[in-house]
Amino acid sequence: MASNPDEEVGPPKNREHRISAKSTADPILRNALRYTISSKEYETLHRFIISRSNVLQRNTPSPAKVEKLLDGPGGRGVEDYNAAAIRASLRVFFATGAGLKAWSAVKERLLGAQVVRGKRVPLWKSPNFRLSLSLSTILLLHRILFRFFTRLRARLLTPEARPFRQRNKRTSRTLTSSLAPAIGASLAGFMLGVYPSDQLRVSISIYALSRAAEFTYNHAEDEGWIWGKEGSKWERPWWWGSWLLYPLTCGQLLHAFVFDRDCFPKAYGDFILKYSPQYIQARPNDYPAALPWPDTYEIVDKIAETAKLNYPPFISPILFPNSTTTLPKALGAISPITSPAHPLIASLTCATLHPSDPSCLRTYLTYWIRVFPQLTRFFTAIFVLLSLPQYKAFYNSPITTLNKLASRILLYSSFVAGSIGTSWGAICFFQQYLPRHVLSTQRFFFGGVLGGLWGFMVRGRARSEFLYSARASLDCLWKVGRKRGWWRGFRGGDVWLFVASLMVVNLVYERDSRSIRSGAVRRGVSSLRGEGFRDFVKEEEGREGEEVN
Repeated sequence: MASNPDEEVGPPKNREHRISAKSTADPILRNALRYTISSKEYETLHRFIISRSNVLQRNTPSPAKVEKLLDGPGGRGVEDYNAAAIRASLRVFFATGAGLKAWSAVKERLLGAQVVRGKRVPLWKSPNFRLSLSLSTILLLHRILFRFFTRLRARLLTPEARPFRQRNKRTSRTLTSSLAPAIGASLAGFMLGVYPSDQLRVSISIYALSRAAEFTYNHAEDEGWIWGKEGSKWERPWWWGSWLLYPLTCGQLLHAFVFDRDCFPKAYGDFILKYSPQYIQARPNDYPAALPWPDTYEIVDKIAETAKLNYPPFISPILFPNSTTTLPKALGAISPITSPAHPLIASLTCATLHPSDPSCLRTYLTYWIRVFPQLTRFFTAIFVLLSLPQYKAFYNSPITTLNKLASRILLYSSFVAGSIGTSWGAICFFQQYLPRHVLSTQRFFFGGVLGGLWGFMVRGRARSEFLYSARASLDCLWKVGRKRGWWRGFRGGDVWLFVASLMVVNLVYERDSRSIRSGAVRRGVSSLRGEGFRDFVKEEEGREGEEVN
């Protein structure tokens, strides 16, 4: 029998002697580097950090050696793509985990969040760990699936695959479609189910749905499916825009805030009540501490109860001190507010909202006088902080920059004050001009619609705010529907919704990435597909601009 030239010959001690640390260092080091950093990234790191320290430079490999270790004898190939996918997913995992940990510390130490003490939760059951694992796995599987379906499509389109295409015509048409990689890669969205089913997972799904609907509308508009091409008869009206969502969402949210507050986002409600001092009566400073006073949310509950009772008339205890029917029994909690109300007030809702002033119009104007300066200070602090990165614009043209900043502050202050004040004032308006039994509860929706019309003032500036309110309204409406039995959900429905939304975003990006107006989203989709964190639309526009010049 011929001996194998590659076979080790000699006693076992000689074979053991040939296994050294040097022979195993390169594979271990190569794999460790491959899944943590690329050769270009290491070169940049070496240039700016490692090369400036003699200790680090002596104890770390050179960029040339790292490039040789990572590329290997076969050069760059499938292994590099898979390694890059794993490397990106690991970075997302650790960055998300660190960010969530830092946010928890900020909430506890700076924002006053309560620290939950109790039994230690295992790592695999920790929400932060599972969210990091979910997002990183979505990125990894999306890249792998996109690569797989792209290569499969290319292989099926070759002449050698013609017999398969003839035998399986329907399957071949599906797999060779230009949209097959985008659809197949979207199946990675099912990994959102790794995260526990709670409000955050629902919010992620609703956000993905809103973005998918936005991009679909943009694509339909660009293709002329809605208004027609530019210059055609059916052009988009000048007043059309995302602000039209705001009246509808305001109406739904106000109705839910009054009647289904357990389905309403608490932060949204706290903001409304904070800037409603003229309509939600706070406990007076000189009011005796021993006597009860309803809190803000209890006042809102009694307003809802008043509507369900078809707005009973207000009988002033000041004019009729001996009457025992001045206030229905179900509304006894607001007696400290309505008992000293002005005798000229004839509506129980007006006695609850503004007991010291019988004029609804004067109350509305007083609301503006009190709240507008507060909102102006609030938005001044926010917009000044947001404008700090744009200090160069202020340095080059300070007057113009200050005028734009002041205009933005005043517009947003008027928008928010008008939305909140008009929604409350509409309750008094409908009480004055509608019979008690007509739209007793639905009038809150129409009052919110009237308040939402103030969105017209910031129609070109507050797109993100309008979309945020639409997402909050959608989430609230879903919860209200489940509470009232209008519809029933199914387990994992939010995950299916996320997968469908991701699929739509991928399809729009595949057909025309210009329909995605956000450069950050285009870069995110490009990174998901393994094409780098690049905005190809902006790069193409830059090349076209260079050709023109």
